[in-house]
Amino acid sequence: MMARCLPVAALAFSLILAVGGCAKLPEGFEKPESFALADTDETALGMASRELRRGREGENGIYPLGNGLDAFVARAVLANYAERSLDAQYYLYHKDLLGRLFTDLLLDAADRGVRVRLLVDDMDVADKELGLAAADSHPNMEIRVFNPFARNVGRTSQFITRLGEVDRRMHNKSFNADNQYAILGGRNIGNEYFEADPEIGFSDLDVLVIGPLAWEVSTAFDLYWNSELAYPISALVTEPPSPEETAEMRARLDSYVRDQENSEYLDALRNSNFAKALRNDTVRLYWGDGEVIYDPPEKLLEARGRDARYLTAQLSPHMQAVEDELIIFSPYFVPGKDGVAALRAARERGVRVRILTNSLASNDVAMVHAGYLKFRKALLRAGVELYEMNAQLTTEQRKATFGSSVASLHAKSFVLDRQSVFIGSLNLDPRAVYFNTEIGVVVESPELAADMARIFDERIDKVAFRLELVETEKGGEKVLWYGLVDGQPQVLDHEPNATLWQRFVANFLSIFPIESQL
Repeated sequence: MMARCLPVAALAFSLILAVGGCAKLPEGFEKPESFALADTDETALGMASRELRRGREGENGIYPLGNGLDAFVARAVLANYAERSLDAQYYLYHKDLLGRLFTDLLLDAADRGVRVRLLVDDMDVADKELGLAAADSHPNMEIRVFNPFARNVGRTSQFITRLGEVDRRMHNKSFNADNQYAILGGRNIGNEYFEADPEIGFSDLDVLVIGPLAWEVSTAFDLYWNSELAYPISALVTEPPSPEETAEMRARLDSYVRDQENSEYLDALRNSNFAKALRNDTVRLYWGDGEVIYDPPEKLLEARGRDARYLTAQLSPHMQAVEDELIIFSPYFVPGKDGVAALRAARERGVRVRILTNSLASNDVAMVHAGYLKFRKALLRAGVELYEMNAQLTTEQRKATFGSSVASLHAKSFVLDRQSVFIGSLNLDPRAVYFNTEIGVVVESPELAADMARIFDERIDKVAFRLELVETEKGGEKVLWYGLVDGQPQVLDHEPNATLWQRFVANFLSIFPIESQL
């Protein structure tokens, strides 16, 4: 039987190679360079920024957006007040409530004469091409797709025939209004990132910045926008929508947005903490020096390796300079042997290291958890304090902690010696370090760092399980989980809230050397 199956499998594989080998990207299209607008100081946002920074010239204003409602309100306010330009760059861009509301914001700005540039990674574009092409037809809006799949063959085959190309993605997330205010962090555009889905939610974190940091975000955006890997959506769509189809799609979008006017979600947006603070003029900014760090777009074209231009190399001196305490939030955490060694070295020089990541039950990618659990005991032996997200908090507990019904950690941030913080798109896993591009900001603000550390101290035992490595009666080792089950403190000797099947799959996958691809 095996002998008969092998030729069939070989034939199928050969067909995939033959079909995928025909993958062809468009050539000969027009793609004019464009750059952030520098003359925006007299816009409403420019004057507001200048007033806020009066007496603090050269410093940056920083506002963390830990609440999904606040994060969308901030984007909406910037889009509505923008006069000259909006630049948006995202890895995922869903066609759901939030995706449509965000698209409506961009189109409304374009209607007012604002130049809109939207750059999206191709991982999430497959079923949205016509809609994006329709928006791109607006005279004030241009859309480009980063590292596209070929359109003349199926995507699945390209993961085989173009391995090393299409599996490397632009993971960046940023939003910039009039080159004066910018938002960057962990959120993609979709319901689950902005508390619009009652069943699925992420604990995420963005940061709103004004001052030099906002200008640095523009510099990064321009590099990606003008990269050889950024293709106009018009070059990828074989049959663009007609003017009549475009008008019909815009009318449907307008109607959809009007229908949401009295919805529960828009009511929640109007009453978010940030919205109330804006109305009452009580928005409190943190202030400090900082720098935007990011991978160059050509990282996706280069062989795997370390490079001084990469985000992790720029972040490394900040991490190595930590003397007392390091707090890490990383939803996908696969440190590898090098990462374990670095954290062990930090512990040996007296640094307290605490890490919050997802549990098996809260992780939306089981394979990533399989990669993580291979290093879990080594980290605990080194004295690293590990916490895993509790996926089964009550709604009341989640709202008290995060402001929403949160199911999974998605924030990516570090607190360094309670003096500085990193907030961005970077997961601590090999895929982020070697294969994808990322962006983030390092802010020197003892006040912000102390507040983030204080929140961690106050809430960690309510939202996560603390792990401990203990010796068994037979001289081996096992992990125990300390946390809340049904609101009561419990000690577990197995992955919390995970089924037997989930535990089996994670442990089975951990046998294989897959961490380099995670």
